[in-house]
Amino acid sequence: MCPTPPAGLRPRLPSPLQPLADDRFARRGVQLLLKRDDLIHRDLPGNKYRKLALNLRAAADAGHDTLLTFGGAYSNHLRATAAAGRLLGLATIGVVRGDELAGRPLNPSLTRCAADGMRLHFVDRATYRRKAEPETLAALLRETDASAAYVIPEGGSNTLAVRGCTALGEELREHTDVAAVACGTGGTLAGLAAGLGPDRRALGIPVLKGGFLGDDIAALQRRTFGEPTTNWRLDDRFHWGGYARTPPELIAFAEDFEDRHGREIGLSVEHLYVAKLLYALTVLSEEGAFRPGTRLTAVITGTRE
Repeated sequence: MCPTPPAGLRPRLPSPLQPLADDRFARRGVQLLLKRDDLIHRDLPGNKYRKLALNLRAAADAGHDTLLTFGGAYSNHLRATAAAGRLLGLATIGVVRGDELAGRPLNPSLTRCAADGMRLHFVDRATYRRKAEPETLAALLRETDASAAYVIPEGGSNTLAVRGCTALGEELREHTDVAAVACGTGGTLAGLAAGLGPDRRALGIPVLKGGFLGDDIAALQRRTFGEPTTNWRLDDRFHWGGYARTPPELIAFAEDFEDRHGREIGLSVEHLYVAKLLYALTVLSEEGAFRPGTRLTAVITGTRE
């Protein structure tokens, strides 16, 4: 069931599910569908709305007027949190990885955060890695004069976020056999898999390299549901060198996908997550990873501006 939206937000839920005619999938007997979570909310698209909704509700119920969260210089999560703060009248603080960025001109992503009222606090990378440790977090709250803030973890991935994303799986359960999503911190996949139920499969395409995400997803599910589900897997081959790495071959794929389908469905392929997901599914289909007759859903979590 979709969480009740916080007052002031008007999400489009359930998001549309669009079948897509693509011969690269059709010749393998695979039906490709796009779950257009990018259309949920203009300022909080896709998994960002689903992950933030219950956190925003919890912050309001507890009387918090400030949100503090974490992200890198290109974090979509920081942008969504800043937008939520603007829409709901909440102060927002973004703890940004990389103290070398302080004093430099802001990139477009951080510029948007600042325009939406987010106060940016840059920290060195060693401190950022320890941000979840109680002493480090307490120090950051003191430094930002935000001791009463509601804290949301990097990427928004906590138990409330996972529960919010179970609705995504529930919306797809009767319409898909395999649901695939690009993964940053893993919260969306953790909830998606649980919502799908045991007779459907979830596939995660990590956009960061390192091979650590499986343990993180299992831990998120354990904290949220008591134990991990067994209906998901990751394919670590498609990160293209890491987060925010978008080599020319990937950009060419995204442009070709838009040329094939953009006018038909009104989709501009976002490069950091969505392009990697769609590329991965194309390769996997050509490898024969999906049985003929499979209904394969790609969760579109954002759009390129």
